[in-house]
Amino acid sequence: MSVTPHTPAKIIILFGVYDADASIWGEMTYWIGARLGVRHCSLCDITHSLFREKENWKECQAELAAKYGVEFRAFHRDDQPDSVRNVINGAYPAVVAQDEVGKYSLFMSSSEISSCGVLPMSLLGAIKSRLSET
Repeated sequence: MSVTPHTPAKIIILFGVYDADASIWGEMTYWIGARLGVRHCSLCDITHSLFREKENWKECQAELAAKYGVEFRAFHRDDQPDSVRNVINGAYPAVVAQDEVGKYSLFMSSSEISSCGVLPMSLLGAIKSRLSET
């Protein structure tokens, strides 16, 4: 009798969830708090400049899609899908993976995201490394 090794299902979507809210009030209070040093979201720092999404982050997302077949979707605490919220359980920011069979799992914790600094390429490198492990 032969045993077939378990092959993990391919990750198809990554959900990045910011430690901020999507409402106008949420965006404004985060922006002001970040400038005053009382609010911080490492995922925000990686993907956004002072006023908008970083161009090189957009390039990183395109590379994930083109080379790995993985879509990266960004959400805020108040607009994330419930299936993602259940995995994160209040520990923001975080990245959650969805595989091809529909299973959700924590892909990167807040501290793992923070260790990437502020450069999109650092986050991309960490993501690619983890994808190669699965």
